[in-house]
Amino acid sequence: MARSSTLFDLRGRKALVTGATQGLGLAITEALAFHGAHVIVSDRDPDACERAASGLRDLGLEASGAAADLAHVTETEALATTAADVDVLVCNAGVQGPAWPLSAVTDDDWQRVFSINLRSAERLCAGILPGMAERGRGSVVLMSSIAGLRGNMSIGLYGLTKAALAQLARNLAVEWGPDGVRVNAISPGLIRTPLAAGLLDNAAFMQRRLAATPLRRVGEPHEIAGVVVMLASDAGGFITGHNLVVDGGTTISDGN
Repeated sequence: MARSSTLFDLRGRKALVTGATQGLGLAITEALAFHGAHVIVSDRDPDACERAASGLRDLGLEASGAAADLAHVTETEALATTAADVDVLVCNAGVQGPAWPLSAVTDDDWQRVFSINLRSAERLCAGILPGMAERGRGSVVLMSSIAGLRGNMSIGLYGLTKAALAQLARNLAVEWGPDGVRVNAISPGLIRTPLAAGLLDNAAFMQRRLAATPLRRVGEPHEIAGVVVMLASDAGGFITGHNLVVDGGTTISDGN
């Protein structure tokens, strides 16, 4: 039986986080490192990766950088090779894509958004999960969104990829569970990050959103990072195949 003081302990474990140099990804990276994991900080910009990793090392934490543009298959596969020995994989990298109705989305838009948001996660899992299975332990977290749980007027393409990530988590959980590998998704609501700046600055939107959210506020990055730590650690040891919605109640409310 694990003691409560060790339930969230990640010492001796190694984690890869994509989209890790700002916003939600940086908060996740910091939380995993503070709980003892050696984190591999991955993003497109090598300098940003090294700055983030260096900042953690300055605090006495274990971190290294590994840049990769996940729009490119070769770079994604190379990252999977670099991180083949990780115990925790957090696929957080993603793009919103065009804020247009699906009828206006081009083939190039489909290719780019699906490649970065969905296919890169699948490719990283294909390269990394076999090693986890050999070691008999591993945890994968795929960053979905409440945009994948309901219809959207303008970000339908983004929502499609996020819905697919939740299904990917379920499929991989069934495939790899017998080998001790757990796979889950997280669907955040509106979180205070640079990506959400346009919405946070829109007074009319915020009035509607907060009125429809039982907690009457937006989420903070550390509130998603905490869920990732739980899923990565022994505290989440019997959780797999789930899409955990962390949205302050937005999706369960009728707006009253």
